[in-house]
Amino acid sequence: MTLTSIRTSRLAHAASGLLAATLVCCAPTAFAQNQSRSNEPVGHGYVGLTGGPSDFSRISGGNGLYSREDRNTAYSVAFGNYYLSPDVGLELGYTNFGQVSRGGGTTKAEGINLSLIGKLPLNQSFNLLGKIGTTYGHTDVSAQPLSGVTQGSESGFDWSYGIGTELLINPQWSAVLLYDETLMKFAGGSSDRVSTVRLGARMRF
Repeated sequence: MTLTSIRTSRLAHAASGLLAATLVCCAPTAFAQNQSRSNEPVGHGYVGLTGGPSDFSRISGGNGLYSREDRNTAYSVAFGNYYLSPDVGLELGYTNFGQVSRGGGTTKAEGINLSLIGKLPLNQSFNLLGKIGTTYGHTDVSAQPLSGVTQGSESGFDWSYGIGTELLINPQWSAVLLYDETLMKFAGGSSDRVSTVRLGARMRF
């Protein structure tokens, strides 16, 4: 087993352990909440499609010999279910963060995310959203030899978290505005944040 695979396994174990502990801690409180304050029943789910700008500006490396882009467009699909209570559940999603020109080549990123999700209804039509979880990310970097950018592909688990708002349009559809930050592993051992601001729609069931 390689050092990278050992490190990835430990991160996956730690992330899954923390997620499980969070669920155990949150579940009693969630079930004890007065369900009448929520605008949804227990067990309702959704599928969501969102898109918007991604920000690679926090990625380290490069010596300024080549032009650098920091932004592209991200697209995401997610499936969620509030099965713990009307306001607490889990979400599984996929995000393609796009690619940017950097170091005379390109930097690409994508990931699969599992998150504990929660919402705070402000009224019958408007919710505040939050999530925290782990993302299995994959990055691919190409660059010129003298750019100072480490080339190669890297995959592994790391943290992700986000906040947002949701506007209920009718019993089936809602509009969401989301801000997420995802820690991604890059060749050379670095772990850097890629953030997104996405607008989209959810279909509830």
